[in-house]
Amino acid sequence: MANKRKMTMGVIVGNRGFFPDHLAKTGREEMIQALQKAGMDAVVLGPEKSKHGAVETYEEAKRCAELFQSKRDVIDGVIVTLPNFGDERAIADTLRLSRLSVPVLVQATPDAPGKMAITHRRDSFCGKMSACNNLRQYGIPYSLTTVHTETPDSAEFSKDLEWFAGVCRVVKGLRNLRIGAIGARPAAFNTVRYSEKLLEASGISVETLDLSEVLGRIGRIKDNDEAVAQKLKSIESYVTTSGIPQTALLKMAKLGAVVDDWMKAANVAISAVQCWTSLEENLGVVPCTVMSMMSDSLLSSACEVDVCGVLAMHALQLASETPSALLDWNNNYGSDPNKAVCFHCSNLPKHFFNDVKMDFQAIIAGTVGMENTFGTCVGQVKAGAMSFARFSTDDVHGKIRGYTGSGRFTDDPLQTFGGAGVVEIPGLQKLLHFICENGFEHHVAANFSSVAPAVHEAAKRYLGWDMYAHVA
Repeated sequence: MANKRKMTMGVIVGNRGFFPDHLAKTGREEMIQALQKAGMDAVVLGPEKSKHGAVETYEEAKRCAELFQSKRDVIDGVIVTLPNFGDERAIADTLRLSRLSVPVLVQATPDAPGKMAITHRRDSFCGKMSACNNLRQYGIPYSLTTVHTETPDSAEFSKDLEWFAGVCRVVKGLRNLRIGAIGARPAAFNTVRYSEKLLEASGISVETLDLSEVLGRIGRIKDNDEAVAQKLKSIESYVTTSGIPQTALLKMAKLGAVVDDWMKAANVAISAVQCWTSLEENLGVVPCTVMSMMSDSLLSSACEVDVCGVLAMHALQLASETPSALLDWNNNYGSDPNKAVCFHCSNLPKHFFNDVKMDFQAIIAGTVGMENTFGTCVGQVKAGAMSFARFSTDDVHGKIRGYTGSGRFTDDPLQTFGGAGVVEIPGLQKLLHFICENGFEHHVAANFSSVAPAVHEAAKRYLGWDMYAHVA
């Protein structure tokens, strides 16, 4: 798994002169300390640039905006902190002039009942409303803390900061994203059709590669090629391969080497791959292990050329910084209305299993022969908290839509093949009704985390997608 990237937040310290401005000084220091404790860097005006490093006048707004502009390549989001009422115009002007187009979190520090005299009264409770009113007037989207007023050193703000960091990662990671679509959509899967133009309107590009080119490059690559040797070594160290023919492993290694090389050359971050059943018939293996390895390395990969599916995988992965998988909403689990079996056949990342081995693909084997279907990752999904998400392009109404939610993978027994697990989701029947009523696909992205709210906020508030957050 890749190392987590250190995040940087721009900080706007609000101040209003007829309130105690010493609160702006201590508020600035408290917010910087909170960010440092969370492992984040802060870009904030210094006291030499404005009174206490806060923003109150238009000139100070210009200075803060210039600072943000100089650091625009590293700033992931902006935190507006209100240690007193704050000047709502200066806050909005700073964000407008900086033209960062990153998520914004508005935080206000609470008053203490014993410190309501003029020397310590904050009125941040009220000032937050004024700041949000102006941001809305300026057309600047913003996010809110869970509680209306929170101190920067509180447990509540620490959780909100973690959530907001996830929002920032999703927004930054989806804007200017390039997705690789390797092969054509399988003829039997109308469900995964999508609009490249709607994705492009959100800054997401799709780079295509015909499967014939992949097979041609595999045919030209030598068995002793260095990239193939390295990929073969990686495959054998990634998953148990006992009983798998060496010829099949070599084909997987060549496939992986070709895909790796193309993704680097095309500058694509994630991929959706045609499997059913062209690779089995024309190459003689399934791509599951190769795709599993990519997803486990945070390079999400979805089968059946489900571009919107891998987009949801990537969003969850950005928020949690852990691997995602694409699963089918596949079976009921007995008579429990809040449990279901999620399954794929399978390219799930190793991160999803307690134990996993390579095997043949039991479904396709009946059509193309077992000898042509080696390469699946087989095992039961481990227990743990899970977040899920799905995006879809609604071509009729010209918009991108989706849903998010949370549940958990259980340790309920399951006798099946492929990669599968039992999920428990409160209000599952309500969710299933929503999926069917709105014509969503049978695929869903899953992640071992609790980041669904961050993905929802990023997609709805900052990307402008039509989102549904499932609650029981």
